[in-house]
Amino acid sequence: MGVQVVMGALLKCNYGAAPSALMVLPSACVNACSMPAATVMDNIPMLNILPFGMCQSMANPMVIAATAAAMGVMTPMPCIPATAAPWSPGSPTVKIGGMKTLDASSKCQCMWGGEIQISFAGQVTVQVP
Repeated sequence: MGVQVVMGALLKCNYGAAPSALMVLPSACVNACSMPAATVMDNIPMLNILPFGMCQSMANPMVIAATAAAMGVMTPMPCIPATAAPWSPGSPTVKIGGMKTLDASSKCQCMWGGEIQISFAGQVTVQVP
């Protein structure tokens, strides 16, 4: 069983320099440990997924341009998450508003090659099968 992810969960990106927090809007009115529970659709950049400090991905056009301007010296640029697909896989059995609930083993892909993982679900009590 996985741990239910809630608002304030800590996220990390393998190309980001700092952790970030997951923001979950309380629209579904479902809470776990008094915090809004997340679904796989809580993947919207700059709303649900906030920046991870500086981005070091050479697939990011801003990093490519800054590195080229620095004559090939890797130059990280501010992270602007670019997630287009939902979190995957999510819980196969528990749904919130018809969408799979987000568990701590789920991952989300950034268009610049980063893999976003959940390092702390925001709570440790509620588990989902």
